[in-house]
Amino acid sequence: MAVLEGDTSQASSKIGRHLFAQECTFVRGVATLPDLPEPSLPEIAFAGRSNVGKSSLLNGLTGRKTLARTSNTPGRTRELNFFDLAGRLMLVDLPGYGYARASKTEISRWNKTLRDYLRGRPNLQRLCLLIDARHGLKAGDEEMMKMLDASAVVYRVVLTKVDKLSAAELETTSARVAAVLKTHPAALPELITTSSRKGLGISELQTDLATLANPQ
Repeated sequence: MAVLEGDTSQASSKIGRHLFAQECTFVRGVATLPDLPEPSLPEIAFAGRSNVGKSSLLNGLTGRKTLARTSNTPGRTRELNFFDLAGRLMLVDLPGYGYARASKTEISRWNKTLRDYLRGRPNLQRLCLLIDARHGLKAGDEEMMKMLDASAVVYRVVLTKVDKLSAAELETTSARVAAVLKTHPAALPELITTSSRKGLGISELQTDLATLANPQ
């Protein structure tokens, strides 16, 4: 019997929700590459400007309130934080960029660690680049996209805080970002729009990332 497209979509969404409802545990925070966990699971990394809502999105994806620490102080996350999702995916919360209250030396060290991680992590399957929908692409985002292109890391742009925009504003911002993505070879062409506060787009992102997980 043929499977209707809608049925397939619903089945995929159910698989995504089920995976992200499983136990998700903190593994370790890493400041230097020698401390990285063994590359035994497919990894999905999350990057974005400080205060973009990265921790809130991670909490929303996993249905938890305190998996990733949220803070009113931008730039507080200063390590690569690893979370094991049901022994099938490793979620990696990368340090935010743009507002870090740190010395130039420390920021330079973070950037080197990040570049080396992106270029040398064999099990890194995808990076989610979070962009605040209210502000669109900034210089730091463009710099990160160039780094990802150079590292040949496939990435998906995820717009956050879309509940703060009108439908017309969101359409305009999405079109502008999508046009820029066409100029970046490592970027996936479709972006995902989300709001952690309203739960918008969470199921879609779960479904997308579940395709990269180890099979049960």
